Formats: sequence, C-alpha cells, structure tokens
Amino acid sequence: MTNNELIAKGEEWFQSKGWSTFPFQQQAWAAYLQGFHGLVNAPTGSGKTYSLVVPTLLEFIKEGNSSKNSNGLRVIWITPIRALAKEIANSTQKALEGLGVDWQVGVRTGDTTTKQRAAQKQTPPEFLITTPESLHLMLAQKGYANYFKNLRAIVCDEWHELMGSKRGVQVELALSRLKSICPNLKVWGISATIGNMDEAIAALLGNSKKLKIIRSDIKKVIEVESVLPDDVDQLPWAGHLGVNLIDKVIPIIKQSKSTLIFTNTRSFAEIWYQKLLERAPELAGIMAMHHGSISRELRDWVEDQLYHGQLKAVVCTSSLDLGVDFRPVETIIQVGSPKGVARFMQRAGRSGHQPGAISKIYFVPTHSLELIEAAALRAAIEKKLVEDRIPYIRSFDVLIQYLVTLAVSDGFVPAEIFKEVQSTFAYDSINEEEWGWLMNFITTGGRALTAYNEYRKVEIEEDVYKVTDRRIAMRHRLSIGTIVSDASLKVKYTSGKYIGTVEEYFISRLNPGDVFWFAGRNLELIRIKGMEIQVRNSNKKAKSVPSWQGGRMPLSSQLSVMLRQKLDELTKPNQKDVELRFLKPLMDLQKERSHLPNKKEFLVEYFKSKEGFHVLMYPFEGRAVHEGIAALLALRISRMMPITFSIAMNDYGFELLSDQEIPIYEAIETDILTTNNLWQDIQACINSVEMGRRRFRDIASISGLVFKGYPGHQIKDRHIQSSSQLFFDVFNDHDSTNLLLLQAYEEVMDFQLEEARIRKALERINQQKIVITEPEKPTPFAFPIMVDRLSREKLSSEKLEDRVKRMKLQFD
Repeated sequence: MTNNELIAKGEEWFQSKGWSTFPFQQQAWAAYLQGFHGLVNAPTGSGKTYSLVVPTLLEFIKEGNSSKNSNGLRVIWITPIRALAKEIANSTQKALEGLGVDWQVGVRTGDTTTKQRAAQKQTPPEFLITTPESLHLMLAQKGYANYFKNLRAIVCDEWHELMGSKRGVQVELALSRLKSICPNLKVWGISATIGNMDEAIAALLGNSKKLKIIRSDIKKVIEVESVLPDDVDQLPWAGHLGVNLIDKVIPIIKQSKSTLIFTNTRSFAEIWYQKLLERAPELAGIMAMHHGSISRELRDWVEDQLYHGQLKAVVCTSSLDLGVDFRPVETIIQVGSPKGVARFMQRAGRSGHQPGAISKIYFVPTHSLELIEAAALRAAIEKKLVEDRIPYIRSFDVLIQYLVTLAVSDGFVPAEIFKEVQSTFAYDSINEEEWGWLMNFITTGGRALTAYNEYRKVEIEEDVYKVTDRRIAMRHRLSIGTIVSDASLKVKYTSGKYIGTVEEYFISRLNPGDVFWFAGRNLELIRIKGMEIQVRNSNKKAKSVPSWQGGRMPLSSQLSVMLRQKLDELTKPNQKDVELRFLKPLMDLQKERSHLPNKKEFLVEYFKSKEGFHVLMYPFEGRAVHEGIAALLALRISRMMPITFSIAMNDYGFELLSDQEIPIYEAIETDILTTNNLWQDIQACINSVEMGRRRFRDIASISGLVFKGYPGHQIKDRHIQSSSQLFFDVFNDHDSTNLLLLQAYEEVMDFQLEEARIRKALERINQQKIVITEPEKPTPFAFPIMVDRLSREKLSSEKLEDRVKRMKLQFD
C-alpha cells in the first residue's frame, strides 16, 4: 500500500467512529510514514495521541503484517505519569481493533508486578507504554540490545513536562543508546505550547537531521471567571487557604455534572476536602480526593469513578494535571494562583476535553492581591504567552547513574558511549577531560573516595566497563530514577490495608494517640513500626494535616510580566477586568497610604513600627528572585554601616527589617540596585556553601553516592541527609574540581536563585523612576509580606490567624 492509501485507511477508521481527522493529524501520519522524526504541538483534548498511535500501526500494515511471533517490541510510548498510561493503552487498543492489527499493548511502570515484567521480558508486547525510569530499568537488563532490536518508534508524550526536569535528561540518554542499536528508529514528541519550542525540539531530537514540526491550528477557548466575595473587605489581605469563599464554591459544584477542584499542594487538597464536607455533608460519597501520596488503589478508583461520571467533585493536585480524558468533567476550579500560565491552561483543559469545546475555569483567590494574578492569567492566555521550560544540561549525577546502568547490563566501551552522549542536547559540551573524570569516578570513586572499595562499582575487563558484583547491581537497579523526595512512611490500618504515604519529618512531630487528617479520613496514630505507620479511624477532631516539602511554587517570569502590566492598568481609569474593578477600593487605600506605581515607577516603602524599621520593595518578580535581591541589598547596605536584617518575601516584593534606622535614601543614591559585580555580590551575600550542600543531597542520591535502602526498609531521611553532607564537605575541602560538587553550585545559581532573572529585574528597575514613600501604617502591598514573615517565626501559644486579625485592626 502507498502512504496515501494507508492514510485513507486511517481516515476510514476515524469515519467509522463518527470522527473527523484534523489536518495536523494527517500531516503527522504523512511525516511519520515518510521517515521523519518530529514533534506534534497541539492543545489538550485535540486528538494528539492518535496523531502518532495511528501511523505506527499503518507502518506495520505497510510491511505486510509479518507473523505474530516475530514482531518483537515495535513502539515505546514514554509518559511522565502513570495515570496517563491507562488512557493511552485504551486509545491504542481501540486503534488496533479498528485497523485490524494483531498487537499486544503492554504497560510497564512502577505499578507493574514482577510477574507482569517477567512475562513482558519473555514475550515483549509490540506497543509498550512506560516511564523514563522503567525504560532505564530495561536498559539495565542483560541482553537489552536484542530486546530492543525490532524497535521502530519512540514517542515522548507531554515532552514539555519532561524536558524541564532531570527525567528529560534520562530520556535523552536512553534515546542516544537506542538510536545506535536501532538505526531506523524514529523519535517523536508530543508537547503543549511552551515559550522555547525550538529548544524543546533540540533537547528531544538532538542531532537528528530529518525532522518536522507539526502544529495544530485548533484554537482552545478558555474562559476565566473569578469567584468574588460580596465585598472586597471579605477577602483577607494575606492568607493562603481561600476557604472563606467556600460558600461561593459549593453552588458551582452543585450546578455542574462533575468538577475538578485543583489545589497547589497536597495539604491544601486535604484541607479543602475536609472543609467542603463540613459545609456540604451531602457531598459525602460523591466527592473524592486525588493526590500523589494516596495509594495507587485509591487513585485508580477515583479515576475510574470520574471517567464513568459517578463523582460530583474531586479535590486534587497536579496528579490530575496531565493527559487523562475525563469527558464527564464540566467545570474546573483553581484554588489560589497556580503561579504559571501553562499550568493554569493545562488544568483548564481538563474540562471541555474535546476539540472545539470551551474550557471553563473558576479562579478562587486566597487573598485580595491574587485577583490581579487572575486578570494577568486571562491576559497571558489571550496573548498566548506561556513559560519557557529550562532544560537541564551537564547533569553529571544523571550521567553517572546511566553509565552504571549500562555497566550493570552488558557493559560498555567508553569511546562508543562518549560519542552517543555528546550527541545529546544535555551533554553536547562535555569534553574528554570531563569524560575521563567520569570513568575514573565510577571505577575508583575519584580522588576523594579511592580508598573505599564500595565506590569502585565498575570494573574494566578487556576495555569493557562492567559491574560484576551482584550486590552493587541489585542496589543500583533499586535506585534508578531522578525523582528524589524526602523519606516516606507507609500509612496502613492495623488490619494491614494500605492508605498512602506521608513524609518522615511530618510524622516525627506526632505521638501515639494523636489524630491527623489524611486521604479524607480522621486517623489516630497507633504506632510507628520501621517505615510503616499503623493507624485506625477515629471520631476525634484531627490536630493536623500532613504537609509535604516543596509545596510553594514561584511566580513564573511570563506571569510576572503580565502581573506588572495589570498593575499599570490599575493606575489608569476604566479597567476592563472585573477583578481590577473589584480591587479599586483596596488600590485607593494603597494610594492613600503610600503610592500605586505605574510601569515607569519602582516603589520603595520605609516606615517604623514596634518591630523596628522596615524597608519594602516591590519588583513583582516572584519569591525566588526576591530572595536573591533582598540578600543582595542587605549585603550592600551592610557595607555602608554595621547593620543586621531580617528578610521576608513573597511573589510581589520583599522586606528588610532591622532594629536600627536603615539608610535607604543614601543606599539608593549610591546605586545599591546596580548590576555591577552582581555575580560576586550574590556569592558573597548568600551562604552558597550551605545552599550547595542542601542541593547536593539530591545529586548524591541520583549519582548513587547515597543508597536510600531496600523496599520496605528505607534509610531514614536524616541519615541520608547527613551522609550526603559528609560527601559534600569532603569534596569541598579535598576535591574542589569534583564535577558533582560544581554541579551543585551551578544548580543553586540557575534554578534556586535564578541569577539570570535577578539581573534582568535589576536592569528593568534601573530604567524606572524610584519612588520612596514613608507610610504611617503598613500598606495593602506590605501587609502580606509581613504576615509571611510571621508565619515562619515561632509564635507563642497565639495562633497566626489571631495575630493577623490583631495586626489588621491595629493598622486599619
């Protein structure tokens, strides 16, 4: 059959289902059949999956349907989340049946049983859906080259999600190996729109020459509606829960067939689920919760019930962000700002999950200024302004793990693998000296660890680098992956039924008899046994809700641009956004007490309170950037006079607090906001060693320096932390050119402090007129930052909420 005839066959199947093919689908089918690599860029719910599932089957039909027993593994579909695997498997099965292709679809993720894996190894499915971690586990098995020899295509789904993490680097490395094993391999990606699409393509396809970008012309319409109280005074100036608007949210849930309520953290999900049940007990039994720490069994149940329209509402986190098609879902509610345009659009796309349908999303602010972010999100969507995803490069921890993976399986010849690694986007700058360091590190432990046999993992046999020690091989296979989290303990009923996981640091604060809220239940802690927590249901009131590390997301650079634009619009009459009109009384108060800056102005507030002297500045650049700028200014002012500061920040600005007068006018005149000597001053103003030490914890784990333990017998998190810190200190003191050590410092600057964004922010501020005011009372801009500082300080028996209310009364 010709390619045109094959495409017609695909269209015929679509028509039999009552569907119509979109131009981008036809273009993808044609490009694939012509032998191109490529990337499909299309919005959520537009049929992206079939744009690449179908041509892999048509290619097989073109070859004449060889006998079933000799097909081998033909297609690998890489997904970033397990929940998406089931959806892809269902879609692929429909295509197989519709096109008459006798293939088996397999899924291999962390949930796949040992028995299922063994069966897949013995008789590979033709179409395998897997994750980056599971793909590397397959590369760690003996005879992997033979297993992959019939592979024709690899599809990386949701590539925009993978490329901004070390999991994307894992994919790049696996592709570099598989392209050598399978010369005819085609590599394709599926991605939503991101700001740096060209970089995304380069990261996925490396040095591939024959490639095509397929862009959908389907326009996704997203409606954003903010949930507003009856009066602006009912919204707190600061806060982070939004539950004061719960009575406005319940009618939205009730009028919809099915609703997803997105929160930004798992703790928020637990609290919102609890509060919704308190206010609307009739939702019991038709409302559920879904987040990554709940057991797989419970999450599967929620997904199935949602898919079949049996649930009225699900409170969830990013665990339901991607891919899964829940057509019964009509409505999306976002609690609090998601801090990024792409994340907001992704969540909005969970409703109206079909071509041409409108996606409706309600924005529930947790405090008043967040309403400006709602207006900014709407404007960013209209302008198609979405975030870049910064790809990780030169991640030597991932490369070390990968090299040991190859050594565990059949071994590798360094010269051959060096060329493959250099062909990737992540490591195209690696040189022979660095490669030599890596070879030395995996065989001897490097200069600092050469005396310790356990770090001599890889041996050299006739120029082939191999792991021959079975214990090292087993430990390595258990450690493959780049997702590093704090040590988790399994939560089980005393009967043994598994509920989910909580992090060690949370449970360490509880005593037997304490009651906590988890997975929508009141659970009483009975005992901690090893890495398990035994609990039972309780009617007592819960004292606490588990919190998980890494809950706060920084404001993205693209959203911060739109946020500043909306602030400029607030200084002008006749705002078009309902949120800005609603906030007018609050902004009038900001003008009355201080100043409301336009885009050509930069506001600095200076005042005295019982706490001391306060300087507040408002770059509106996000928490991470403000942390860096605040530390930088504290250093530069301290050079003018001996002075000590307490620093607080949020996404809008930062505060310097001191018990003595701050020479802010003199500091501004002497150009403390300059970009001159920025790198050196950042290094001096932060404890880069301490930040590097914290960053090194993950690097040590990924590179295999620290072993996290066997299943069910994980090593306690504090032991892992102390071990990684010991390695860091040894390298810092005795091996300053260690590539893992240098990587830790680079990651601090690039991903934690965002040095490039700090420089850009200061350059912008230097083009603005600096307006210094001396308000008699804290302003609406200042108040949330001061509350943020209080929330991190140890208060006496007084609750933060009560303290904030007293502050509000004091400042009104």
